[in-house]
Amino acid sequence: MSQPVHLPVMLESVLRLLVPQPGAGGTLWDLTLGLGGHARALLERAGPAARLYGLDADPSAVARTGERLAEYAGRIELVHAPLRTVGRVADERGWPAPDAVLMDLGVSSPQIDEAGRGFSYRQEGPLDMRFDPTQGPTAAELLCSLPSRELAARIEELGDEPLAGEIVRLIKRHLPVETTTRLAELVLEAYGDRPSRVHPARRTFQALRILVNDELGAIEEGLLGALDRLAPGGRLVALTYHSGEDRVVKGILRQAARQGRVRDLTRRPLRPDEAEALANQRARSAKLRAVERLGST
Repeated sequence: MSQPVHLPVMLESVLRLLVPQPGAGGTLWDLTLGLGGHARALLERAGPAARLYGLDADPSAVARTGERLAEYAGRIELVHAPLRTVGRVADERGWPAPDAVLMDLGVSSPQIDEAGRGFSYRQEGPLDMRFDPTQGPTAAELLCSLPSRELAARIEELGDEPLAGEIVRLIKRHLPVETTTRLAELVLEAYGDRPSRVHPARRTFQALRILVNDELGAIEEGLLGALDRLAPGGRLVALTYHSGEDRVVKGILRQAARQGRVRDLTRRPLRPDEAEALANQRARSAKLRAVERLGST
């Protein structure tokens, strides 16, 4: 069976902003490897003098990217580690200050497509949702352990879910909820005949995924760690896919700009053009923000 074509989100904008001079070489950091599409394109554009350092919380993403970039094996270093630890990883491993940093946030296509990972409300699978399947509680475990009021508040906040309280009451009544399809059924039951612009389970699944992986905290720590180590004149691009991610990124980058540490390269976030939004479903909600490090040290 042929593999689906991987379309890195907003690739041309990422390349133009991070490597404005093709063949310039430099040190590249990709802090969310995913399928390695952005990483490969960055290496190709930056030329043979470039080196790439990357990490991902998902060990399978590190393995996939290593295989995809096998021809660049002498010029890459890939690490299985959470985004929030990039500062410690870079310091411990002696990574050079980056000239270009990419953070392509959120869930990756393979994680959604692999039913066993538990991210998709459209496929039967264990209710897991961990980026790193070796660490921390699963979504099913959190549904059991979190008090109803806290769980409802988090689903409402992280998923913009107006029926969070009703959904949580049904979840708690039917514990344990151990599969993706069972959780989706309970959300649909809570909605009944109420109309919904998107699949009713989408918001609850998004909220649980963010909660399981502490995504917003990881983004904050990872972004601050990368900014602190960005070389003078170096650039950072962040791709976000929902309002929670974007609020964190926007707040940190604006504060850094007010402090005179960076120059904002995108006064307003860039969005995919109509053709890309039609061709790549994941790109439809993407926002791209970019900054350049100021100073001489």
